[in-house]
Amino acid sequence: MESKAVQRLQFPTMAYSEKRGRTVPSGSLNVSCGFMEHKKLRVFVSVPSIEIQRRKIPLKIACSYNNVPASTLQSGSFKTPLSEELILKSKSRELEPYLSGRCIYLVGMMGSGKTTVGKILSQVLSYSFFDSDKLIEEEADGTSVADIFKHYGETFFRDKETEVLRKLSMMHRHVISTGGGAVVRPINWKYMHKGISIWLDVPVEALAQRITAVGTNSRPLLHFEAGDAYTKTFMRLSSLFEERSEAYANANAKVSLENIGAKLGQKDVSDLTPTVIAIEALEQILGFLKSEE
Repeated sequence: MESKAVQRLQFPTMAYSEKRGRTVPSGSLNVSCGFMEHKKLRVFVSVPSIEIQRRKIPLKIACSYNNVPASTLQSGSFKTPLSEELILKSKSRELEPYLSGRCIYLVGMMGSGKTTVGKILSQVLSYSFFDSDKLIEEEADGTSVADIFKHYGETFFRDKETEVLRKLSMMHRHVISTGGGAVVRPINWKYMHKGISIWLDVPVEALAQRITAVGTNSRPLLHFEAGDAYTKTFMRLSSLFEERSEAYANANAKVSLENIGAKLGQKDVSDLTPTVIAIEALEQILGFLKSEE
């Protein structure tokens, strides 16, 4: 992979001491550039941060990437790396001629971020976005997935899911977020493999934390008796993952959040931004399509 892991550059800011007549360090600025291609990034640093008569001028950095000018950023206010958006657009342009309008299917466990990442991908690729569960609910006159399971059973839901995927397989330029169990039926893979499928692989511990935080009412396979919500969610998710892991591996490409975290030096995958995950998804899709050729 051409992209580099996180690079941390430290620029000391200097203050002029009138008493001693010399410059001394007054602080530092850390700049993190995730997935940065070093040949394409130019960083211009102006350092007028001197203290004269107790007045400070803030250190500023101006960045450009692929000849795209970036905003001037004031030190201390750099929260979302501007480089992420620029790299995302660059990768999407690189991928477009290989993709040829084929649909992208996101598969993975419940709570893995398929909808969030899918919307980012659809926007940057100028694709339409669909959530297969939402389409099933529309087919059932607005009945929620949880109520479909409750009143009609899982088999009824899976039949509807297969029908939705069949219809989507005849279309182009869509990003589709699938349900966590869409991978269990071989016929569904027949439809998804008409496009590009990518597995968002998230550690079960992180999934359990996410789902427990928002509640399990909308997750029909996670209903259980009262008790320690996290422990029971974790145990059920572990069981589901064991059942489905081989099926997920049928995807054309895989995005492992643990691998991304290792490259970026982040132990907690929950700290990874959806944009960083989307960038990795584009990288993995591109790698698969190039290998196909």
